[in-house]
Amino acid sequence: MKLKKLISALMVGAMVVSMTACGSADPSTDTSASASNEGDKDKKLVVWTLAKDLEQFADKYMSEHPGVEIETVVIEPANYVTKVQTALNGGQKEPDVFVGEPQQLEDFFEAGYFEDLNQAPYNAQDYADQIVDYVWEVGQDSEGIQRAISYQITPAGIYYRRDIAQEVFGTEDPEEIGKLFADYDTILSTAQTLKDNGYRIFASDAEINYFSGDSAWVIDGTLNVDQGRYDYMDLCVSLYQDDLTAYANQWSTPWYQAMAGEVPILSADIQNYADDSVDVWDSEAFAEATEGMDTTQVFAYGLPSWGVLTMRDNVKEMSGKWGVCAGPAYGFGGGTFIGISSMSERKELAWDFVKYCTLNEDTANWWIEASQGDTVSLIPVLEAHAEDENPIYGGQKLYSFWLEQAKGIDYSKVTRYDKAIGDAWGSAITAVKTGEKTKEDAVNEFYDVVESTYPEITINR
Repeated sequence: MKLKKLISALMVGAMVVSMTACGSADPSTDTSASASNEGDKDKKLVVWTLAKDLEQFADKYMSEHPGVEIETVVIEPANYVTKVQTALNGGQKEPDVFVGEPQQLEDFFEAGYFEDLNQAPYNAQDYADQIVDYVWEVGQDSEGIQRAISYQITPAGIYYRRDIAQEVFGTEDPEEIGKLFADYDTILSTAQTLKDNGYRIFASDAEINYFSGDSAWVIDGTLNVDQGRYDYMDLCVSLYQDDLTAYANQWSTPWYQAMAGEVPILSADIQNYADDSVDVWDSEAFAEATEGMDTTQVFAYGLPSWGVLTMRDNVKEMSGKWGVCAGPAYGFGGGTFIGISSMSERKELAWDFVKYCTLNEDTANWWIEASQGDTVSLIPVLEAHAEDENPIYGGQKLYSFWLEQAKGIDYSKVTRYDKAIGDAWGSAITAVKTGEKTKEDAVNEFYDVVESTYPEITINR
């Protein structure tokens, strides 16, 4: 997928001037920053978000727009969709701005929650060439109307230990290491080589999840379980049953600790919670319960580009010893998409804030610094930072890498059903790998769950 060409600096400058009034019929009536700030006095926005990032964006916006108050409400993911539905179905005028993750957007669009940003005075289509293709497409409804925009891209990659790579494979070069993750069979071979040398390929057996969706779960209203899904199941089962990981569940204490060095080699029963003598969610209890256990070091993680921030906070003395390479397929995970509530009575100010977060080069440059490495979606800024070297990753030029990975993302594979169906498939994998069910029984139960959850989907067993 080719990235769209950048709009010329002259055209961008013209658009910024024309849009300053946020909907003024005559853009020439408001052409200066001082005039804009003067008009901002005593204005308020209410923003609902899943990501605390927007608190920082709001603080910066308020510092540059005296008189504007932004109330940012961060809502727990488990409650978010219900809260949005309750508010907007009830006709509430607030929030003015709210967000959605990719799998939530289709339902939000169909419900009419987000404002049409292609219509005047927004004219969002004028900005299409400035944002990475797949991100722009994610924010469109089924009719191609732009309704949300994201300030970030989230392509997936393999994060690997450069020092272990050099010791075991004789190279730490990202292109060469990427070949060790080229496909599932190669991954298993790589895992065995690492185990033979005293390491484990992954902390958990779910690290390739972001690369497992080679086709959509639902096509033309019919459940689609292709061979790639079964191959991924077989990979996870082999990683688990052949003792190729550290048996540390994703997001647990040992999973994070492995980013910084040695971790205990847990048992399959601990990972599966059959043995609850080790609390993997409490760092102090975990340290006490695992004292004296054999240890290992983990070679790699599979995470989207926001994993740069996760790793940054946990690598400790391993800073500088990590690298990033491509996985077995293109993938992405998450992303915060921002739009205007169709019920808002402050749409002009809301659009100015959305633009500020997503389409402003100064803001994007600031966010790269403020976030210490988040990957923005604004093409001119990504290109301007293409040669930036990240010291945590051995000086690797990550913005160039992520921009290249983003070219291969096919958003058409994403559906509103992905979270629930993906979770059900994950449960089937767990049942097979632990020996609780045969593969046939686990898959049949998966079909049962999907059928009862989404009766409108056709299932061909």
